Amino acid sequence: MTNHKQCRGLMCTNNRLAARRASLGFMMVLALIWLNMTTAALAQTYHVIYNFTGGQDGANPFTGLTIDAGGNIYGTAFSGGAAGFGTVFSLDNSGSGWTLVPLYSFAGGSDGEGPVARLTLGPDGALYGSTSAGGAGSCNNYNGYFGCGTVYEMRPPPRAPASVMVSWGSNVLYRFSGSDGAYPQGDLTFDQAGDIYGTTINGGSAGWGVVYSLTRSNGGWTQSVLYQARGDGDGQYPWGGVAFDPSGSLYGVFSQNGPSGYGAVYKLARSGSGWTESTVHGFTYHGNDGASPQGGLIFDGAGNFYGTTVHDATGGGTVFEFTPSGGNWTYDFLYGFTGGIDLGPYDKLVMDAAGNLYGTTFADGQYGYGSVFKLTRSGGGWVYTSLHDFTGGSDGSNPMCALVFDSYGNLYGTASGGGDRQDGVIFQIAP
Repeated sequence: MTNHKQCRGLMCTNNRLAARRASLGFMMVLALIWLNMTTAALAQTYHVIYNFTGGQDGANPFTGLTIDAGGNIYGTAFSGGAAGFGTVFSLDNSGSGWTLVPLYSFAGGSDGEGPVARLTLGPDGALYGSTSAGGAGSCNNYNGYFGCGTVYEMRPPPRAPASVMVSWGSNVLYRFSGSDGAYPQGDLTFDQAGDIYGTTINGGSAGWGVVYSLTRSNGGWTQSVLYQARGDGDGQYPWGGVAFDPSGSLYGVFSQNGPSGYGAVYKLARSGSGWTESTVHGFTYHGNDGASPQGGLIFDGAGNFYGTTVHDATGGGTVFEFTPSGGNWTYDFLYGFTGGIDLGPYDKLVMDAAGNLYGTTFADGQYGYGSVFKLTRSGGGWVYTSLHDFTGGSDGSNPMCALVFDSYGNLYGTASGGGDRQDGVIFQIAP
Protein backbone atom coordinates (compact mmCIF):
# COMPACT_ATOMS: atom_id res chain seq x y z
CA MET A 1 0.00 0.00 0.00
CA THR A 2 1.53 3.31 -1.05
CA ASN A 3 1.28 6.53 0.88
CA HIS A 4 -1.76 8.63 0.00
CA LYS A 5 -0.72 12.15 -1.00
CA GLN A 6 -2.34 14.90 1.06
CA CYS A 7 -3.96 17.76 -0.87
CA ARG A 8 -2.73 21.22 0.01
CA GLY A 9 -5.27 23.79 1.12
CA LEU A 10 -8.91 22.98 0.37
CA MET A 11 -8.47 21.23 -2.98
CA CYS A 12 -9.27 17.73 -1.71
CA THR A 13 -12.37 18.92 0.14
CA ASN A 14 -14.06 20.37 -2.92
CA ASN A 15 -12.94 17.57 -5.24
CA ARG A 16 -14.49 15.02 -2.87
CA LEU A 17 -17.75 16.97 -2.75
CA ALA A 18 -17.90 17.15 -6.54
CA ALA A 19 -17.24 13.43 -6.88
CA ARG A 20 -19.90 12.50 -4.35
CA ARG A 21 -22.52 14.77 -5.93
CA ALA A 22 -21.77 13.37 -9.41
CA SER A 23 -22.66 9.89 -8.16
CA LEU A 24 -26.26 10.52 -7.01
CA GLY A 25 -28.33 8.75 -9.76
CA PHE A 26 -29.13 5.09 -9.09
CA MET A 27 -27.82 5.13 -5.49
CA MET A 28 -30.11 8.07 -4.80
CA VAL A 29 -33.18 6.13 -5.99
CA LEU A 30 -32.35 3.16 -3.77
CA ALA A 31 -31.67 5.41 -0.81
CA LEU A 32 -34.97 7.22 -1.14
CA ILE A 33 -36.88 3.93 -1.34
CA TRP A 34 -35.24 2.81 1.89
CA LEU A 35 -35.82 6.22 3.47
CA ASN A 36 -39.53 6.04 2.70
CA MET A 37 -39.69 2.61 4.33
CA THR A 38 -38.10 3.92 7.54
CA THR A 39 -39.55 7.43 7.76
CA ALA A 40 -41.25 6.82 11.10
CA ALA A 41 -38.04 5.61 12.74
CA LEU A 42 -35.95 8.48 11.37
CA ALA A 43 -38.53 11.11 12.30
CA GLN A 44 -38.19 10.19 15.96
CA THR A 45 -34.54 11.27 16.07
CA TYR A 46 -33.13 12.95 12.95
CA HIS A 47 -34.53 16.28 11.74
CA VAL A 48 -33.30 18.73 9.13
CA ILE A 49 -33.90 22.08 10.78
CA TYR A 50 -32.47 24.29 8.02
CA ASN A 51 -31.75 23.99 4.30
CA PHE A 52 -29.13 26.36 2.88
CA THR A 53 -30.14 28.15 -0.31
CA GLY A 54 -26.77 29.40 -1.54
CA GLY A 55 -27.98 32.99 -1.25
CA GLN A 56 -27.59 35.45 1.63
CA ASP A 57 -27.67 32.60 4.13
CA GLY A 58 -24.63 30.86 2.65
CA ALA A 59 -23.82 27.40 1.29
CA ASN A 60 -21.70 24.35 2.11
CA PRO A 61 -21.22 24.44 5.88
CA PHE A 62 -17.93 22.59 6.34
CA THR A 63 -17.78 22.94 10.13
CA GLY A 64 -19.91 22.34 13.19
CA LEU A 65 -22.01 24.65 15.32
CA THR A 66 -21.40 26.53 18.57
CA ILE A 67 -23.95 26.92 21.38
CA ASP A 68 -23.55 29.58 24.06
CA ALA A 69 -24.76 29.47 27.66
CA GLY A 70 -28.09 31.00 26.63
CA GLY A 71 -28.73 28.24 24.09
CA ASN A 72 -28.05 30.46 21.07
CA ILE A 73 -26.63 28.57 18.09
CA TYR A 74 -23.96 29.98 15.75
CA GLY A 75 -22.16 28.65 12.71
CA THR A 76 -20.41 29.39 9.42
CA ALA A 77 -20.90 28.52 5.75
CA PHE A 78 -17.91 28.22 3.42
CA SER A 79 -19.50 29.96 0.44
CA GLY A 80 -22.59 31.97 -0.46
CA GLY A 81 -23.58 35.19 1.26
CA ALA A 82 -23.73 38.65 -0.26
CA ALA A 83 -20.37 38.35 -2.04
CA GLY A 84 -20.13 34.57 -2.33
CA PHE A 85 -17.24 34.19 0.14
CA GLY A 86 -19.13 32.66 3.05
CA THR A 87 -21.18 33.72 6.04
CA VAL A 88 -21.49 33.69 9.82
CA PHE A 89 -25.03 32.99 11.01
CA SER A 90 -27.21 32.42 14.05
CA LEU A 91 -30.03 29.88 14.32
CA ASP A 92 -33.05 30.46 16.52
CA ASN A 93 -36.05 28.32 17.44
CA SER A 94 -39.04 30.54 18.16
CA GLY A 95 -41.22 27.55 19.02
CA SER A 96 -42.94 27.46 15.65
CA GLY A 97 -39.81 26.62 13.69
CA TRP A 98 -36.17 27.44 13.10
CA THR A 99 -34.96 30.72 11.64
CA LEU A 100 -31.47 31.38 10.31
CA VAL A 101 -30.20 34.95 10.53
CA PRO A 102 -27.03 35.93 8.59
CA LEU A 103 -24.81 37.87 11.00
CA TYR A 104 -22.01 38.62 8.56
CA SER A 105 -21.11 38.04 4.91
CA PHE A 106 -17.43 37.94 4.08
CA ALA A 107 -16.69 40.47 1.36
CA GLY A 108 -13.50 38.87 0.10
CA GLY A 109 -10.08 40.39 0.26
CA SER A 110 -8.86 41.83 3.53
CA ASP A 111 -11.77 40.63 5.72
CA GLY A 112 -11.41 36.97 4.75
CA GLU A 113 -12.87 34.32 2.47
CA GLY A 114 -14.15 30.80 3.02
CA PRO A 115 -14.48 30.02 6.77
CA VAL A 116 -13.61 26.38 7.51
CA ALA A 117 -13.18 26.65 11.28
CA ARG A 118 -15.91 26.29 13.88
CA LEU A 119 -16.63 29.41 15.93
CA THR A 120 -15.17 29.51 19.43
CA LEU A 121 -16.71 31.41 22.34
CA GLY A 122 -14.00 33.55 23.87
CA PRO A 123 -13.67 34.35 27.59
CA ASP A 124 -15.05 37.84 26.80
CA GLY A 125 -18.23 36.43 25.24
CA ALA A 126 -17.27 37.28 21.66
CA LEU A 127 -17.17 34.72 18.84
CA TYR A 128 -13.78 33.90 17.32
CA GLY A 129 -12.98 32.06 14.13
CA SER A 130 -10.74 31.90 11.07
CA THR A 131 -11.11 32.00 7.30
CA SER A 132 -9.13 29.72 5.02
CA ALA A 133 -8.33 32.51 2.56
CA GLY A 134 -8.50 36.27 2.18
CA GLY A 135 -6.53 38.62 4.35
CA ALA A 136 -3.01 39.08 3.05
CA GLY A 137 -0.30 37.20 1.22
CA SER A 138 -0.13 35.72 -2.27
CA CYS A 139 -1.76 32.36 -1.51
CA ASN A 140 -3.98 31.24 -4.38
CA ASN A 141 -6.60 28.56 -3.85
CA TYR A 142 -7.82 26.78 -6.96
CA ASN A 143 -11.48 27.56 -6.18
CA GLY A 144 -10.91 31.27 -6.81
CA TYR A 145 -10.25 32.31 -3.21
CA PHE A 146 -7.08 34.38 -2.70
CA GLY A 147 -5.04 35.28 0.36
CA CYS A 148 -3.53 33.18 3.13
CA GLY A 149 -6.37 33.46 5.67
CA THR A 150 -7.41 35.43 8.73
CA VAL A 151 -8.36 35.14 12.38
CA TYR A 152 -11.40 37.27 13.28
CA GLU A 153 -13.77 38.09 16.13
CA MET A 154 -17.46 38.92 16.02
CA ARG A 155 -19.53 40.74 18.58
CA PRO A 156 -22.89 42.58 18.58
CA PRO A 157 -22.92 46.37 19.02
CA PRO A 158 -23.19 47.55 22.64
CA ARG A 159 -26.75 47.50 23.98
CA ALA A 160 -28.13 46.22 20.68
CA PRO A 161 -31.55 44.57 20.89
CA ALA A 162 -31.34 40.82 20.64
CA SER A 163 -33.34 40.94 17.41
CA VAL A 164 -30.80 43.16 15.62
CA MET A 165 -28.55 40.31 14.60
CA VAL A 166 -27.63 41.77 11.19
CA SER A 167 -25.65 44.55 12.85
CA TRP A 168 -22.95 42.25 14.18
CA GLY A 169 -19.50 43.33 13.08
CA SER A 170 -16.36 41.39 12.19
CA ASN A 171 -12.94 42.52 13.33
CA VAL A 172 -9.88 40.90 11.78
CA LEU A 173 -7.32 40.14 14.49
CA TYR A 174 -4.61 38.76 12.22
CA ARG A 175 -3.91 38.27 8.51
CA PHE A 176 -1.56 35.45 7.50
CA SER A 177 1.01 36.13 4.82
CA GLY A 178 2.41 32.66 4.06
CA SER A 179 5.72 32.61 5.89
CA ASP A 180 3.81 32.82 9.19
CA GLY A 181 1.21 30.26 8.09
CA ALA A 182 -1.46 29.77 5.45
CA TYR A 183 -4.97 28.26 5.32
CA PRO A 184 -5.89 28.26 9.04
CA GLN A 185 -8.25 25.42 9.90
CA GLY A 186 -9.64 23.83 13.06
CA ASP A 187 -11.04 25.19 16.30
CA LEU A 188 -9.28 28.05 18.04
CA THR A 189 -8.29 27.43 21.68
CA PHE A 190 -7.89 29.95 24.51
CA ASP A 191 -5.55 29.62 27.47
CA GLN A 192 -6.27 31.04 30.92
CA ALA A 193 -4.57 34.32 30.02
CA GLY A 194 -6.88 34.83 27.03
CA ASP A 195 -4.27 34.05 24.36
CA ILE A 196 -5.43 32.22 21.22
CA TYR A 197 -3.85 29.04 19.81
CA GLY A 198 -4.45 27.48 16.42
CA THR A 199 -3.01 25.73 13.37
CA THR A 200 -2.55 26.39 9.66
CA ILE A 201 -2.28 23.47 7.27
CA ASN A 202 0.18 25.20 4.94
CA GLY A 203 2.75 27.96 5.13
CA GLY A 204 5.74 28.44 7.38
CA SER A 205 9.38 28.15 6.39
CA ALA A 206 8.95 24.70 4.82
CA GLY A 207 5.38 25.14 3.63
CA TRP A 208 4.04 22.27 5.75
CA GLY A 209 2.04 24.37 8.21
CA VAL A 210 2.49 25.96 11.64
CA VAL A 211 1.15 25.94 15.18
CA TYR A 212 0.71 29.54 16.33
CA SER A 213 -0.51 31.76 19.14
CA LEU A 214 -2.02 35.24 19.19
CA THR A 215 -1.38 37.47 22.21
CA ARG A 216 -3.01 40.79 23.01
CA SER A 217 -0.50 43.62 22.62
CA ASN A 218 -1.01 47.41 22.59
CA GLY A 219 -4.65 47.16 21.66
CA GLY A 220 -4.03 44.59 18.97
CA TRP A 221 -2.77 41.02 18.61
CA THR A 222 0.77 39.72 18.07
CA GLN A 223 1.34 36.38 16.38
CA SER A 224 4.02 33.91 17.45
CA VAL A 225 4.89 30.75 15.54
CA LEU A 226 5.23 28.05 18.20
CA TYR A 227 6.26 25.30 15.81
CA GLN A 228 6.82 24.92 12.08
CA ALA A 229 6.29 21.46 10.60
CA ARG A 230 9.51 20.33 8.93
CA GLY A 231 8.33 17.27 7.03
CA ASP A 232 11.47 15.37 8.03
CA GLY A 233 9.68 12.74 10.10
CA ASP A 234 7.96 15.09 12.54
CA GLY A 235 4.88 15.58 10.35
CA GLN A 236 3.18 17.75 7.76
CA TYR A 237 -0.14 19.65 7.68
CA PRO A 238 -1.24 20.26 11.30
CA TRP A 239 -5.03 19.94 11.06
CA GLY A 240 -7.70 20.31 13.70
CA GLY A 241 -6.25 22.91 16.07
CA VAL A 242 -4.67 22.03 19.41
CA ALA A 243 -5.80 20.85 22.84
CA PHE A 244 -4.27 21.59 26.25
CA ASP A 245 -3.49 18.89 28.79
CA PRO A 246 -3.72 19.75 32.53
CA SER A 247 -0.02 20.68 32.64
CA GLY A 248 -0.32 23.24 29.85
CA SER A 249 1.25 21.22 27.04
CA LEU A 250 -0.36 21.29 23.62
CA TYR A 251 -1.42 18.22 21.61
CA GLY A 252 -2.46 17.97 17.98
CA VAL A 253 -2.19 15.93 14.79
CA PHE A 254 -0.17 16.06 11.59
CA SER A 255 -2.19 14.55 8.75
CA GLN A 256 0.84 13.29 6.85
CA ASN A 257 4.54 12.49 7.15
CA GLY A 258 5.58 11.51 10.67
CA PRO A 259 7.89 8.58 11.54
CA SER A 260 6.09 6.14 9.20
CA GLY A 261 4.76 8.62 6.66
CA TYR A 262 1.04 8.42 7.51
CA GLY A 263 0.57 11.22 10.01
CA ALA A 264 1.32 11.63 13.69
CA VAL A 265 0.09 12.82 17.06
CA TYR A 266 2.44 15.47 18.45
CA LYS A 267 3.06 17.19 21.77
CA LEU A 268 4.39 20.72 22.29
CA ALA A 269 5.80 21.29 25.78
CA ARG A 270 6.95 24.64 27.12
CA SER A 271 10.73 24.89 27.26
CA GLY A 272 12.15 28.15 28.52
CA SER A 273 10.70 30.90 26.33
CA GLY A 274 9.74 28.45 23.57
CA TRP A 275 8.18 25.08 22.87
CA THR A 276 9.68 21.65 22.26
CA GLU A 277 7.97 19.22 19.87
CA SER A 278 7.89 15.46 20.34
CA THR A 279 6.01 12.65 18.58
CA VAL A 280 3.45 10.82 20.70
CA HIS A 281 2.50 8.38 17.94
CA GLY A 282 3.32 7.87 14.29
CA PHE A 283 0.55 6.21 12.28
CA THR A 284 1.65 3.20 10.24
CA TYR A 285 -1.35 2.43 7.98
CA HIS A 286 -1.07 -1.20 9.06
CA GLY A 287 -3.72 -3.25 10.82
CA ASN A 288 -5.94 -1.02 12.96
CA ASP A 289 -3.49 1.84 13.23
CA GLY A 290 -5.06 4.16 10.65
CA ALA A 291 -3.71 6.99 8.54
CA SER A 292 -4.18 10.72 8.01
CA PRO A 293 -5.66 12.11 11.25
CA GLN A 294 -7.38 15.42 10.56
CA GLY A 295 -10.03 15.95 13.21
CA GLY A 296 -8.06 17.19 16.20
CA LEU A 297 -8.09 15.76 19.72
CA ILE A 298 -10.29 15.92 22.83
CA PHE A 299 -9.37 15.14 26.47
CA ASP A 300 -11.63 13.50 29.03
CA GLY A 301 -11.62 14.22 32.77
CA ALA A 302 -9.23 11.36 33.48
CA GLY A 303 -6.49 12.73 31.20
CA ASN A 304 -7.07 10.36 28.27
CA PHE A 305 -7.41 11.81 24.81
CA TYR A 306 -9.30 10.70 21.71
CA GLY A 307 -9.09 11.28 17.98
CA THR A 308 -9.83 9.92 14.52
CA THR A 309 -8.20 9.10 11.19
CA VAL A 310 -9.89 9.52 7.81
CA HIS A 311 -8.79 6.13 6.47
CA ASP A 312 -6.97 2.92 7.32
CA ALA A 313 -5.66 -0.16 5.52
CA THR A 314 -9.04 -1.88 5.32
CA GLY A 315 -11.68 0.83 5.48
CA GLY A 316 -12.82 4.37 6.04
CA GLY A 317 -10.93 5.50 9.10
CA THR A 318 -10.57 4.82 12.80
CA VAL A 319 -11.35 6.11 16.29
CA PHE A 320 -8.48 5.87 18.79
CA GLU A 321 -7.67 6.61 22.42
CA PHE A 322 -4.41 7.36 24.23
CA THR A 323 -4.07 6.67 27.94
CA PRO A 324 -1.20 7.95 30.11
CA SER A 325 1.17 5.22 31.27
CA GLY A 326 4.39 5.80 33.20
CA GLY A 327 5.13 9.15 31.62
CA ASN A 328 4.29 7.83 28.13
CA TRP A 329 1.11 7.17 26.19
CA THR A 330 -0.56 3.88 25.29
CA TYR A 331 -2.45 3.67 21.98
CA ASP A 332 -5.80 1.86 21.86
CA PHE A 333 -7.86 1.24 18.72
CA LEU A 334 -11.57 1.76 19.47
CA TYR A 335 -13.39 1.36 16.14
CA GLY A 336 -12.87 1.09 12.37
CA PHE A 337 -15.25 2.39 9.68
CA THR A 338 -16.11 0.99 6.25
CA GLY A 339 -15.49 2.70 2.93
CA GLY A 340 -12.13 3.75 1.55
CA ILE A 341 -9.46 6.42 1.49
CA ASP A 342 -10.53 9.83 2.84
CA LEU A 343 -14.06 8.72 3.74
CA GLY A 344 -13.82 8.73 7.54
CA PRO A 345 -14.22 11.45 10.21
CA TYR A 346 -12.88 14.91 9.32
CA ASP A 347 -13.54 16.67 12.62
CA LYS A 348 -13.11 15.95 16.29
CA LEU A 349 -15.30 13.83 18.53
CA VAL A 350 -17.57 14.97 21.35
CA MET A 351 -18.11 13.09 24.61
CA ASP A 352 -21.26 13.08 26.75
CA ALA A 353 -21.41 12.96 30.55
CA ALA A 354 -21.56 9.15 30.50
CA GLY A 355 -18.33 8.87 28.49
CA ASN A 356 -19.93 7.96 25.16
CA LEU A 357 -18.31 9.32 21.99
CA TYR A 358 -20.11 10.92 19.03
CA GLY A 359 -18.93 12.03 15.63
CA THR A 360 -19.54 12.16 11.87
CA THR A 361 -18.00 10.45 8.86
CA PHE A 362 -17.61 12.09 5.45
CA ALA A 363 -18.69 9.24 3.16
CA ASP A 364 -19.05 6.13 5.29
CA GLY A 365 -22.47 4.74 6.14
CA GLN A 366 -25.12 2.62 4.47
CA TYR A 367 -25.47 4.85 1.40
CA GLY A 368 -21.94 6.21 1.09
CA TYR A 369 -22.83 9.81 1.97
CA GLY A 370 -21.61 9.86 5.55
CA SER A 371 -23.07 9.13 8.94
CA VAL A 372 -23.60 10.33 12.50
CA PHE A 373 -22.37 7.71 14.97
CA LYS A 374 -22.17 6.92 18.66
CA LEU A 375 -19.61 4.72 20.42
CA THR A 376 -20.61 3.26 23.81
CA ARG A 377 -18.29 1.52 26.28
CA SER A 378 -19.33 -2.09 26.82
CA GLY A 379 -17.46 -5.00 28.36
CA GLY A 380 -14.00 -3.53 27.91
CA GLY A 381 -14.74 -2.53 24.32
CA TRP A 382 -16.90 -0.13 22.36
CA VAL A 383 -20.23 -0.69 20.60
CA TYR A 384 -21.04 1.27 17.44
CA THR A 385 -24.49 2.75 16.82
CA SER A 386 -25.45 4.65 13.68
CA LEU A 387 -27.65 7.59 14.63
CA HIS A 388 -28.17 8.53 10.98
CA ASP A 389 -26.91 7.40 7.57
CA PHE A 390 -27.10 10.20 5.01
CA THR A 391 -28.75 9.43 1.67
CA GLY A 392 -27.42 12.38 -0.32
CA GLY A 393 -30.97 13.71 -0.74
CA SER A 394 -33.11 16.03 1.35
CA ASP A 395 -31.48 14.80 4.56
CA GLY A 396 -28.04 16.05 3.49
CA SER A 397 -24.71 14.52 2.54
CA ASN A 398 -21.02 14.45 3.46
CA PRO A 399 -20.83 15.93 6.96
CA MET A 400 -17.40 17.26 7.92
CA CYS A 401 -18.36 18.62 11.32
CA ALA A 402 -17.94 18.05 15.00
CA LEU A 403 -21.24 17.66 16.84
CA VAL A 404 -22.49 19.74 19.76
CA PHE A 405 -25.01 19.08 22.55
CA ASP A 406 -27.57 21.53 23.88
CA SER A 407 -28.71 21.52 27.51
CA TYR A 408 -31.58 19.13 26.68
CA GLY A 409 -29.32 16.46 25.20
CA ASN A 410 -30.11 17.21 21.55
CA LEU A 411 -27.24 16.85 19.09
CA TYR A 412 -26.66 19.41 16.34
CA GLY A 413 -24.45 19.37 13.26
CA THR A 414 -24.16 20.29 9.60
CA ALA A 415 -23.91 18.38 6.33
CA SER A 416 -21.79 20.09 3.69
CA GLY A 417 -24.00 18.99 0.77
CA GLY A 418 -27.44 17.65 0.03
CA GLY A 419 -30.67 19.20 1.19
CA ASP A 420 -33.39 20.80 -0.91
CA ARG A 421 -30.88 22.88 -2.91
CA GLN A 422 -27.83 20.61 -2.56
CA ASP A 423 -26.16 23.45 -0.61
CA GLY A 424 -26.08 21.66 2.73
CA VAL A 425 -28.24 21.42 5.83
CA ILE A 426 -28.29 21.89 9.60
CA PHE A 427 -29.65 18.92 11.49
CA GLN A 428 -30.80 18.00 14.99
CA ILE A 429 -30.85 14.53 16.54
CA ALA A 430 -33.18 14.33 19.52
CA PRO A 431 -32.53 11.82 22.32
